[in-house]
Amino acid sequence: MTGVALEFTENEQIGRVAGVDTSRVAIDVTNSEMLTRVGIGQLIAIKGATQAEFLIAMTDRVTRSLREELPDPEGGEFAPLTVSPADHMQAFVIGTYRTVDGDKADTFKRGADSFPQIDRGCFVIEGGNLQRFMGILGAGFPEEERLKLGTFVADRSADAIASGDRFFQRHAAILGSTGSGKSWAVALILERAAKLKYPNIVVFDMHGEYEPLADKSNGGFAQRFRIAGPGDLAAPKDDTLFLPYWLLNRDEMLSMILDRSDQNAPNQASRFTLHVRDLKGATLDVAGKAKVKETFTVDSPIPYKIAELVDKLKEDNAAKGISAATGKPVAGEWENKLTRFISRLEAKLDDRRYGFMFTPPTEALNYDWLAKQIIKLLRANSGNGIKVIDFSEVPADVLPVVTGTLARLLYDIQFWMNTDARTPVTLLCDEAHLYLPVKDDADSVQRQALWSFERIAKEGRKYGFSLLVVSQRPSDVSRTILSQCNNFLALRLTNDSDQNVIKRLMPDSLVGLTAMLPLLDTGEALLLGDAVLLPTRIKLDRPEVKPNSATRDFWKEWGSVMPTETLLEAAVECLRSQSRTS
Repeated sequence: MTGVALEFTENEQIGRVAGVDTSRVAIDVTNSEMLTRVGIGQLIAIKGATQAEFLIAMTDRVTRSLREELPDPEGGEFAPLTVSPADHMQAFVIGTYRTVDGDKADTFKRGADSFPQIDRGCFVIEGGNLQRFMGILGAGFPEEERLKLGTFVADRSADAIASGDRFFQRHAAILGSTGSGKSWAVALILERAAKLKYPNIVVFDMHGEYEPLADKSNGGFAQRFRIAGPGDLAAPKDDTLFLPYWLLNRDEMLSMILDRSDQNAPNQASRFTLHVRDLKGATLDVAGKAKVKETFTVDSPIPYKIAELVDKLKEDNAAKGISAATGKPVAGEWENKLTRFISRLEAKLDDRRYGFMFTPPTEALNYDWLAKQIIKLLRANSGNGIKVIDFSEVPADVLPVVTGTLARLLYDIQFWMNTDARTPVTLLCDEAHLYLPVKDDADSVQRQALWSFERIAKEGRKYGFSLLVVSQRPSDVSRTILSQCNNFLALRLTNDSDQNVIKRLMPDSLVGLTAMLPLLDTGEALLLGDAVLLPTRIKLDRPEVKPNSATRDFWKEWGSVMPTETLLEAAVECLRSQSRTS
């Protein structure tokens, strides 16, 4: 680039600084004709402390008022009052541009070293100045760090570049109403990541919409797995995932089975804990893992047979005691106190919806089975770095258990891995409002899942484990998790409560940008956070491989497509068998 990015003449000045507070700059407009070209979100350059410096601000208010003035005395005794416009703008400072900064030229950084000074000249950044300025925003990122998301709405010739490192390492959220372009944004980011040599992203796909990303015949790049449904229990395929009961920790298991209102709940939890620990210890004995047995706990993911647990609980429930005085049988210590607990456990074992957990394949009881599954999910070579896990056949009431257990397991592996051996992992949580609810609205099962994800949000960055949260209802998503996200891709949001969530998560100086949220076009977004130098409105690129999330053309299809009776009958059979492969 030759010359400097921002060059202005005195004729291009729109006004002067009239007032300054900690977050806003008031500007008196002296060029009323130029004001007609200024809108909300327009970039303004304010002269800084030196000739080589401009403070960059963004307008969030533009006003014009008319005031009456006394006529010129020379106009005669009955000259009418004159009316003149009084134009004002309000903007917030977002960064500092310097033509020369040490040995560097044309630099931009977030934040201001000083506040604007009263009566400093203000200029609208447009035309050639805008093109050159937008061009330097992504130029500061090294080539290997650049994540291209689209183009700037203000200047479609300039690429919108984010820092890929900062976007993923400090948690991020993609938020937008249904039909705003969230799924395409997700597909675009995954597509960009897939071009790296060893990406490692695990996608929790709630509706099966990212299945095309794994279709290698049509340009797909991901590897797809499915949580086992009732139709997969007899003959599971290679892409089927099971989450055996023994992967659940004590609290997760009890949240599904134990009724805390039962007066015998403490006794039931106690016997469950004792027997599970003993059964896991027995497995270690058989496997010859004496070293592990010295330090394992009841929460350690060690296989055991659930049928043996039920037998031990039934023995406790029926065992008689012996009277010390008479030597005759008396009521046992646990007799009839475990009946309801056993019934609830057996009901879960008989429920085929829970087959992925309680009816795993025989090999899942092998000690080395878990390591093979982890390698399958966390390997990042041979083009298998993007893993899409389809949860679409998992019933809604079971969903928090599945997502929470799998997330905790993947994070625990990363936590216990040697520091030098860790490679970064990102968990992409699609439709997060379904299983990461606001804590006050969560039941006991959901809170177990919530605890796992909130732990990742709070601690994951230290261990190279991050979240990318995707939701159409941010007001229904855990505040703790969203508050830990440092980057936001906010698409169109029309609901007031959802918009207010975004406002609360932003610094006060950026709240004015949220006024754009209900006005964004499909595929447009506000990009905010640590990953970008300038919070701005962008037009997202279209992904090459599109997800199955396109909005249907109701009116056109009603006029041309007739429902097929045989397919409706097939859908009924799928409903009855709880499997899409029927």
